[in-house]
Amino acid sequence: MASVGKILRRTFLIGSAAIVGGVAFGAYYVSRPAANPLKPAKGETALSPFVLIDQQGVTLFAPRAEMGQGVRTTWAALIAEELDVELDQIRVLHGPAAAAYYNSALVGEGLPNKGYDISDFQHNLGEALGVLGRTLSLQVTGGSTSMKDGFERMREAGATARETLKQAAADRLGVDRAQLKTENGAVVAPDGTRIPYTELAEAAGQIEPPEVELRDPSNWRLLGRSLPRVDVVGKSTGTAEFGIDVRPEGLKFASVRINPKLGGEMKGFDASAAEQMPGVEKVVDLGNGVAVIASNTWLAIQAVEAIDVDWGDAPYPPETDAVFAEIAKSFDASPNSTMRDDGDVDTLPDGATEITVEYTVPYLAHSTMEPMNATALFTGSALELWCGNQAPTLVQIRAANTANLDKEAVQIHTTYLGGGFGRRGELDFGEIATKVAMAMPGVPVQTTWSREEDMRHDYYRPGAMARMRGAVKDGQAVLIDGKVAAQSCTQQAVQRYTGLPAGGPDKVLVEGFFNQPYAVPNYRMSGHIADLDIPVGFWRSVGNSHNGFFHETFMDEVAHAAGRDPLEFRLELAKADHAPSAGCLQAVKEMSGWTGETPDGVGRGVAMTYSFGTPVAQVIEVVDEDGTIRIAKAWIACDVGLALDPGTVESQMFGGMIYGLSAAVMGEITFSDGEVEQYNFPDYDALRMHNAPVTEVKILETNHHMGGAGEPGTPPSMPALGNALFDLTGERARTLPLINQFNLLV
Repeated sequence: MASVGKILRRTFLIGSAAIVGGVAFGAYYVSRPAANPLKPAKGETALSPFVLIDQQGVTLFAPRAEMGQGVRTTWAALIAEELDVELDQIRVLHGPAAAAYYNSALVGEGLPNKGYDISDFQHNLGEALGVLGRTLSLQVTGGSTSMKDGFERMREAGATARETLKQAAADRLGVDRAQLKTENGAVVAPDGTRIPYTELAEAAGQIEPPEVELRDPSNWRLLGRSLPRVDVVGKSTGTAEFGIDVRPEGLKFASVRINPKLGGEMKGFDASAAEQMPGVEKVVDLGNGVAVIASNTWLAIQAVEAIDVDWGDAPYPPETDAVFAEIAKSFDASPNSTMRDDGDVDTLPDGATEITVEYTVPYLAHSTMEPMNATALFTGSALELWCGNQAPTLVQIRAANTANLDKEAVQIHTTYLGGGFGRRGELDFGEIATKVAMAMPGVPVQTTWSREEDMRHDYYRPGAMARMRGAVKDGQAVLIDGKVAAQSCTQQAVQRYTGLPAGGPDKVLVEGFFNQPYAVPNYRMSGHIADLDIPVGFWRSVGNSHNGFFHETFMDEVAHAAGRDPLEFRLELAKADHAPSAGCLQAVKEMSGWTGETPDGVGRGVAMTYSFGTPVAQVIEVVDEDGTIRIAKAWIACDVGLALDPGTVESQMFGGMIYGLSAAVMGEITFSDGEVEQYNFPDYDALRMHNAPVTEVKILETNHHMGGAGEPGTPPSMPALGNALFDLTGERARTLPLINQFNLLV
């Protein structure tokens, strides 16, 4: 099957190159292999950009950032499965910034389809277009694509390394390669002679890698099992290196302040008080803000706060209500997209009952546990940058432009990430660290943002509104007409990354809105872009995060208007459109013992969303404890198509749900006088152990294609909780966060 896929990709390559512009890219430019960025020392052999073998053993260079989602472990397992080594025999490092490490799955995700209904042709076309990720320098961790990206590439890397090592052994022994086998890091001859890979590495590096066949899944030893995490020892012992742990020799420390009225100018500043503080070495004018270099981070934070700065006004309405008034205005303009328009939504069927509702959700922060930071060493002719990031090649390009260097003169060291969620796909922390280091050439400087600076200078999940209209007749949904309005994360990101404007229909704005697998005959979903200058970005599950709440809360309202059980109502609609989605609903029905009836003091809600190729259904149970409502239990069913590591999938579903529930309960970014009002975790909290639900997860594998796991657990959590609160109290939640309406245990 792998060889067929390879042929299909090669066949489409010429066509896809022509589609995107043969003159601009050229078929060769698109299809040529990327150079191997690994430069082995003596005694080492880089058999591919991903696999290096030396006297110590096998090293995997994983190009996807490890931010808690387990990518290093599963990628190592993909290699180990084909290379015949054990997981603990592989050392895993993050690869350098290089075109060879492009994300092959990211481009295909942007194609204008629903995802759940794509044909094999469309799926293969998406894979073929993935090679454009190399030409666009998309070495990116995001979009829940890491496993889709690595599934074949890593197995091919392991299998190619295995067969190349066997060929080296065959040449040494004077036998045919087919007579040899591999096990436990060695090539084994028919007479039992064992030659460790480490002894064959140098010779293997001189051999043209042969064509390989991947092993049948029935022979897998590691994949499909829950494996011990390769990063657990380092993280448990405190030896794992995060960006904030970097300590090159001679390190100085810095902190930064940018205009709290986001995007406003800096008119001037008086740093005299800071300059007199013992241990302060330099005040740096960043143009739009200031930084202080000092002998330690705490002093740098105190000193930069002591600077008297004259800030200009924000380029957006200064108060939250005025911001949302602008979002509402965008409904009056033509939609940016109408990616679903089935039947006739303008005509209300005879005898149908109409429902119209409006929903609102706030801006949200990423609130990573490790605040933004980066360490930079600028020499005048070169730059080294250490940081946790989700896009090394983009950080490299931005840092090179900032320092006026060629890209090749910038070296990026990607550390562990203390939380990403999309925030570390941005480039600002690397750019600022570069500017600070340029003020002290030859000295490494670690620039760490205070928690307050981090919280108040995020690229926020945009606030959003939805206007929903539906109709029911004879217990059936006969019409859904939805409009969502929000700022465009995609347009802002393209402008930030490239300096070029982005246009066209914005799929991200309406993802999770237009592509939900429910068979309703008259179904139209539109997206309206709000024209505001508040910085927004990709927050875990992106557009699905607000659209899941809008769509699934509305489906609940439609079900009740039809006089139907909300789970059975969804199940009936999903069965007619997408069997894996229906399977998830059926699974949570059975797991939770759903009957549609709850005793006094208990409420249950259900939601199902399809996102990142994976349908996820959740049932949330809440209980009233003397007037305080506690989230007691949760049941999650997902269908990822193929669970390479069930333990990791389960963890991601649970973590994604908690992230979403935290936002639903208390997450809110508001504005006053143009400034963000939330400063720290007491202002922007999350669920803790005492108020997190007891959770059960079931993983299904019927989906036709592999789906993502890192984000799909987030979107259904918010509406499932809101629907449970309705079941308990009779009050419908149409605005988040819920703490403003209900007495929830926090």
